[in-house]
Amino acid sequence: MISADVSDESQTSLPELAKWVREIAELTKPDDIVWCDGSQEEWERLTSLLVDSGTFTRLNPQLRPNSFYCRSDPGDVARVESRTFICSEREDDAGPTNNWIPPGEMRATFAEIFDGCMKGRTMFVVPFCMGPLGSAISQLGVEITDSPYVVTSMRIMTRMGTPALRWIEETGSFVRAVHSVGAPLEPGQEDVPWPCNPVKYISHFPETREIWSFGSGYGGNALLGKKCYALRIASVMARDEGWLAEHMLILKITPPDGEPRYIAAAFPSACGKTNLAMLAPTIDGWKVEAIGDDIAWMRFGEDGRLYAINPEAGFFGVAPGTGMKTNANAVKTMWGNSIFTNVALTDDGDVWWEGLTDAPPAHLTDWKGRDWTPDSPEPAAHPNSRFTTPASQCPIIAPEWDDPAGVPISAILFGGRRASTVPLVIESFDWDHGVFLGVNVASEKTAAAEGKVGELRHDPFAMLPFCGYNMGDYFGYWLNIGQTHDRAKLPRLFYVNWFRKDASGRFVWPGFGENIRVLKWIIQRLSGQAGAVRTAIGYLPAPGSLDLDGLEISWADLALLLTVDTEAWKLEAEHIPEHFQTFHRHLPARLWDLHAELAGRLASG
Repeated sequence: MISADVSDESQTSLPELAKWVREIAELTKPDDIVWCDGSQEEWERLTSLLVDSGTFTRLNPQLRPNSFYCRSDPGDVARVESRTFICSEREDDAGPTNNWIPPGEMRATFAEIFDGCMKGRTMFVVPFCMGPLGSAISQLGVEITDSPYVVTSMRIMTRMGTPALRWIEETGSFVRAVHSVGAPLEPGQEDVPWPCNPVKYISHFPETREIWSFGSGYGGNALLGKKCYALRIASVMARDEGWLAEHMLILKITPPDGEPRYIAAAFPSACGKTNLAMLAPTIDGWKVEAIGDDIAWMRFGEDGRLYAINPEAGFFGVAPGTGMKTNANAVKTMWGNSIFTNVALTDDGDVWWEGLTDAPPAHLTDWKGRDWTPDSPEPAAHPNSRFTTPASQCPIIAPEWDDPAGVPISAILFGGRRASTVPLVIESFDWDHGVFLGVNVASEKTAAAEGKVGELRHDPFAMLPFCGYNMGDYFGYWLNIGQTHDRAKLPRLFYVNWFRKDASGRFVWPGFGENIRVLKWIIQRLSGQAGAVRTAIGYLPAPGSLDLDGLEISWADLALLLTVDTEAWKLEAEHIPEHFQTFHRHLPARLWDLHAELAGRLASG
């Protein structure tokens, strides 16, 4: 950790970076500037500082070594989509699903609210790399922040520190990210454990590749390498440069008698994404390994295939519902070197949340710092409480998870949380039809986003909160890939739904490790080893092609999972135009054609 004067340019050989850091310091007026090097010594110094300030509680080293617990302000617990802005030059470029503020107006606001916002605090300069260092798919950034919590979290979530800085200096290219909790300290003023500001802005400037965030210290609002860079800014970079930045996990699947296959999957929050990324298969001989649980960056290789990396170095997962039964590999990953936010604290210095164990402890300290027992009226952990843990600790992490070359993607899955209508698995007819399926992803709202939990909303490609430009144009970009690349080398596109319910509200498919049965069918479809039935909505597994050996499931349940309800799909098709009309003239005409084709197939029986 190196302290520097506001005017000191000795920290970097890149004049452009030194000048920008100096400009931000002159605006925000911190007491000190620290250039972060990513070292273990720096980690120990910052985590000790956070413990001393009351932000962190050091967990029992016998139970959770080198790990920390913290509670946020109750008003700063999740993404704030209503305060997230795309500041493109033209409102039309932001599109109807993003909040837009003209860049000049937003910069004028920031000139006011960032003026002196770091008084009494240290300004940290955090150089970082998204993806493996040296990869042609990776990208670079620098986050300036006044939050040591952000620095420690960025150390887990990115390749952060001196090696990233050296690469930035070599290339001269980096995305600028400025973050402040918006809580300056006057001389003698006592700090609080979780400083934040009721006024919040998370703003993106796609043309100039900048991110500015004010007021929140939580999650993706503050860890600007995550959704802000890896999706909102990167999706624009990808469009401009001919690649893909997607809200997708990456999985390696090895059959007992075949070569590994790599798949990517786009699911909205709380739709089993992390569970699938760390799947524990129930079929003997099939091996599943994790590469990424949240974001995929993909570029076309010289052979015409799509190669993916996980741009993140850690997992920032939702804690509630994560347990040994639902996701044993995730629980094993967070054995140490982790940060837990807004979960509950046990009496012996460990963490707990709903779903971690079958029975809750007799006593806990809840996420608001209150005594908690099983009779307490509120959950012990916040629904959006999080674990931040190194991906390298995952017991099923694939050796090539940080390979700079990336992995070749053979299939892409879309999926949402749908209680009715949508079958267990659909294979698209072709690339265009697969894009049509991705455009029509719908799922229930979750605690990670604002809105009523359980309310159904369309979430195209699981990118609704994360696409940095007009989503109508984004759909066109995906369709264009099918026109400009060899379709025989493109990934096959599928749609899955683990969440089908019967009339009594019971989940029909057991899910979790049993999802390997669906993945097996998909992998076998890629090599022509599994049969399929053509239906009005796509290809479904042919009778007997889905491996059900050892699975107790009734014929009635199986029929519900693998049958197309024509009348229900007619209703589904009737609602699609309302969704499409959201995008006005930016919606590609090809999608209207695909809708008409669906309606025609349904009408003809």
